[in-house]
Amino acid sequence: MPVARVAVGREVTASPALRLSVLDRSRTRRGEEPAQALRDTVAFAVEVERLGFHRFWVSEHHGVPGVAGSAPTVLAAAVAAATSRIRVGTGGVMLPNHQPLVVAEQFGVLAALFPGRIDMGLGRSVGFTDGVRRALGREKDDADRFPEQLAELLSWFDPAARGPGGVHARPSEGLDVPAFVLATGAGAEVAADAGLPLVIAAVRGEEAMRAAIDRYRERFRPSARAERPYVVVSGTVAVAATEERARALLVPEAWSSAHSRTRGEFSPLEPAEEVLARSMTARERTAFEQALTGHIAGTPGQAVGELAALVERTGADEFLLTTSTYDRAELLTSYRLLAEAAGITRS
Repeated sequence: MPVARVAVGREVTASPALRLSVLDRSRTRRGEEPAQALRDTVAFAVEVERLGFHRFWVSEHHGVPGVAGSAPTVLAAAVAAATSRIRVGTGGVMLPNHQPLVVAEQFGVLAALFPGRIDMGLGRSVGFTDGVRRALGREKDDADRFPEQLAELLSWFDPAARGPGGVHARPSEGLDVPAFVLATGAGAEVAADAGLPLVIAAVRGEEAMRAAIDRYRERFRPSARAERPYVVVSGTVAVAATEERARALLVPEAWSSAHSRTRGEFSPLEPAEEVLARSMTARERTAFEQALTGHIAGTPGQAVGELAALVERTGADEFLLTTSTYDRAELLTSYRLLAEAAGITRS
């Protein structure tokens, strides 16, 4: 791929025209303790760094049986400590669940310990269920406060700003931590108004995603953190030696998603062969087949070709892969094959 100069915040480096990054949700496998999923996330990050990916992000989920990642800044610290080059961050911290000062302090500690490597990905979602929201002390409409919370959070990094009573954020004040906004709800507009990079997934279809990206670019206001619009498209990519095997990699996560839609909770990942042999209700089958669509799955050449076409249609600056499957060896092979085909492999 051609090389270009790309700026994110104050970071300007030479890189492939399309940066490839990774989001890992610390998915558990059937019969596995959450602790194992967290350890595997850290080990996975080490391999992803070796393969040459640009970022490694972790996510925030509360009370979800099949997801171990509930404290993203804590997990990001473990990932950053185990790696040396790759950027580490969150995709994302759900700001309505937290006080902005506390989030600023957490990222300040990360940036102080791992200078030049920490990203602050931020979302506007609140707890997934009423019970989780009550446990967090939040209400569903707290998501509406996201623009205000975002502005407050960013202000804690400004040496000239002061909180109520002259409070300072330590050690955040004066540190440069690139911030990204996840495009849930009005996220694209919020990112544009704040002059921040946008992270967006085609969860409602590519047409809706492209419309949101267009609105973001048209509305974007240059800021000290980003001089121009910067778009990170997020999606699932599964790669294997054959197209059939690549599609099989999607099955465990698709069944877990179908389970969540029909029974209200994510289930731990199960082997693809067992899922395909399962007797599903009509509702489960519909949800399962829907969950298998909208992804990139194929041989290395097919995957890179589809990624290139998607970039051409969206003008994306970066692609954030978020792939889950039961077999971790196959998962790592998928990323390795993609890295080699895209020409980003370092060693």
